[in-house]
Amino acid sequence: MSVWDERAEAYRQSREHSEGWDLELLVDWAGGARTALDVATGGGHVARRLREAGLEVVSSDPAPGMRADVVCPAEQLPFADASFEVVTCRLAAHHFEDVEAATAEMARVASELLLIVDNLWISGKDEEANHLRDPSHVRNYSADEWRKLLAETGLELEDERVGERRIELEPWLERTGTTEADAERIRVLVADRVEDGRLRIDRIALKGRKR
Repeated sequence: MSVWDERAEAYRQSREHSEGWDLELLVDWAGGARTALDVATGGGHVARRLREAGLEVVSSDPAPGMRADVVCPAEQLPFADASFEVVTCRLAAHHFEDVEAATAEMARVASELLLIVDNLWISGKDEEANHLRDPSHVRNYSADEWRKLLAETGLELEDERVGERRIELEPWLERTGTTEADAERIRVLVADRVEDGRLRIDRIALKGRKR
């Protein structure tokens, strides 16, 4: 069993993943479409909300425990070109081993829109904290890096939003089974972004349209 299979139920039950301005924005941006693919679906919150909005949704994830419709990595999507009107990916790209390949694949299977939400690069100190908390974290990317990634895959950036999310620090550490020694170091690294036990995370949402 992979680490993500072990974490699956925690992510399905995670309040931090099941709500937020960015989730509402994705649903709004996808409005009017009929079909969607949710890549690296995790707890399935985007897929659920899109289905509630009336879309026909296929979900994919590399971890069988996440109970996606299709088990596959984002870098190797087993779908034909332009198979879905909308492709979504929320809070997963910082785990991708090859974010360029994954972005290209998601753009390939979208006929109209690629919608991405992820945490933004803040600092090397923040990256250290993320790696300690979760060794599967590869890295966060800056807004400029995301714009370049979308442009390189032939997408026109139609909309971009940046906002913050305040999440409970201790549940965030517990969700990945962080050891107490690592948790102590993480608390020091992120101290300047914690207020009343809540950690500030900066997030970006991008709406890319196929040319």
